[in-house]
Parts: sequence; C-alpha cells; structure tokens
Amino acid sequence: MARFDKQSVLEKMGRTGMVPVFYNKDAAVAKQVVKACYEGGVRAFEFTNRGDFAHEVFAEVVKYAAKECPELALGVGSVVDAATAALYIQLGACFVVGPLFNPEVARACNRRLVPYTPGCGTVSEVGAAQELGCDLCKVFPGDVLGPKFVKGLMAPMPWSKLMVTGGVEPTKENLTAWFKAGVYCVGMGSKLFPKEVIAAEDWPAITAKCKEAFEYITEAK
Repeated sequence: MARFDKQSVLEKMGRTGMVPVFYNKDAAVAKQVVKACYEGGVRAFEFTNRGDFAHEVFAEVVKYAAKECPELALGVGSVVDAATAALYIQLGACFVVGPLFNPEVARACNRRLVPYTPGCGTVSEVGAAQELGCDLCKVFPGDVLGPKFVKGLMAPMPWSKLMVTGGVEPTKENLTAWFKAGVYCVGMGSKLFPKEVIAAEDWPAITAKCKEAFEYITEAK
C-alpha cells in the first residue's frame, strides 16, 4: 500500500518541481541513488520498470526508502498496462507514470486512489486523461514537443498540471524555459545521472546536482 495519499504525492511533486527518473538492475546502486537524491532535496522519485525482475529491485528499494528516506514518495515509471500498475501498487508504489495513456491503467490506479501520470503528446490526449481522473499528465517526449507546446496548451486549459519528461536538462536555461512555459514539475533522467558518475559511485555528485537543479527551479518559479 502507498505510504502517501494522492494529494500528498502531488504536493511533493509540485513543491519541489522535480522528479528524478532512474533504473538500475542492482538494488544496491538504486538505493544509493535514491538516498543521494533525497539528501539533495528530492521528495518524489520515479523508478522505471525497464528490466527483467525490475519489480524485485523496486520491492527492495521501497523498504529501504521507508527507513532511510521517510518523506520520499517512491513511484514507478514506464508502465503501459494495468497488470503492471497493479503489481507495483501492491509493492507500495505511491504513483504510476507511463510513456503513453492507457485508460485501463487509469481505472486500476483510481480504484486505489494512486496518482496515474500518463504520457501525452497532444492536447486531446491530455484532455482525455483528465476526464479519467489523471490530475497530472506527462508531456512526452519533452525534447520533441518543446516548451511552446506547454505554453500553447496552458492558454485554453490553465487548470492543467503537466510534468514534462524526455530531454530535460539540469541547466538554468532549460529548466527556466519549462517553468516559464507553465509546467507543474519536470521528470529528469540521464542528464541527472551520467553513466560515468554512476560507474564511479560518486553519490555526493548526484546530491550536488539535485541541489543545483532545485536552485534553478526556485528561481524560475
């Protein structure tokens, strides 16, 4: 069961403005990355369902985070079907994110009051997702659609809460562009976790990068 309710999870995402997106088949590595992000100010973290037995790694990380990162809402990403969503919700996922919009996933998540953030690439997809109870929609792929898409959507639909993912960079220029366009938060993956940093197990570097990104986000807001 999720440790935080729907409102709390969305509040954490909006207040901090950034949700790290990460996967590693080694639970020990995943735990260190989660901890490093938490110490950098992260309060919502997306572990992506991208490898064999990923759910087993997630189960370990959830238990670790409950003790070491008490205020962290740990969710799952890359979910495309209801069965996978149900599996991770059973393991304690606080939110579910997908690269696409699947109404069946929305129903599965709504049944347990777990936030579902589907990937949307058009205004109509965002509207359809909102009709099925998706409070936060993911603009994906962000680097293809761009800040102008967000700004254009927000004009006629100002109530929308959008998280952009895909190509987001932890730089002042990039983050400022997204938040000025009107995003609720951003999802950030590879740019926040360079392969060489993970390989070197330089966890303090990740903490520092998170803090730096939050400074830019605070300025942009």
